[in-house]
Amino acid sequence: MAVAADPVFGGRLTAAVLDHADLGGAIAFQIGERLGKTAAERAQFASVAGKAFSAAPALVEAASLDLSAIAIHDPAVTGFLAPLLNFKGFVALQAFRVSHWLWSAGRSDLALLLQSESADTLQVSIHPSVRIGTSVFLDHATAIVVGALAEIGDEVTILHNVTIGRKGTDAVRAPRIGRGAYLAAGSTMLGDITIGDFAKIGAGALVTGDVPAGCTAVGVPARLVNCPDERIVA
Repeated sequence: MAVAADPVFGGRLTAAVLDHADLGGAIAFQIGERLGKTAAERAQFASVAGKAFSAAPALVEAASLDLSAIAIHDPAVTGFLAPLLNFKGFVALQAFRVSHWLWSAGRSDLALLLQSESADTLQVSIHPSVRIGTSVFLDHATAIVVGALAEIGDEVTILHNVTIGRKGTDAVRAPRIGRGAYLAAGSTMLGDITIGDFAKIGAGALVTGDVPAGCTAVGVPARLVNCPDERIVA
């Protein structure tokens, strides 16, 4: 139906989706198209991603859950096709998943190359050592930086201009972001800290201490508000 409705879009849809046997192939194509600057680079990056998806089916399952998260959390989305084709945050997250797989397999140079290209072309820089759960949504996905060793749980939403990183040159621990956390635009989390499950970080907040589960952190430096009443039994 989409192909018949608009010939221009239909041609793009054919190349991006219909020419591939499965979701992994379609996502590998998107990674190649977004990260490569030449036809040779696009083919090479797509091949790397395709091999990763074939070797690790869990990567494709994670991508499927990420797509579902977009449909759940973005009121402007009515299906899966638009984010698959047009949302650079989705592509950047899948490129990260491939780079993390390469990093874990000891192919650090290629993993860092993928990070560099993602930062350059998609404005999302996630170090391949980072651990990220599933059903994650990078909304708008511009100027997102996640430094080495950070951990991000399932169902986390990250808006644009968010920074997650270590504090100081000698730091060895990075922030740990709990399940369902919401990181608003322009927020910064630094150091050996834990952001609890379903916590919210307000726009522009600077967080250098722990945020308990369910609490909201706002301001510079951040202060806690709207924390759950500990007297109420869950």
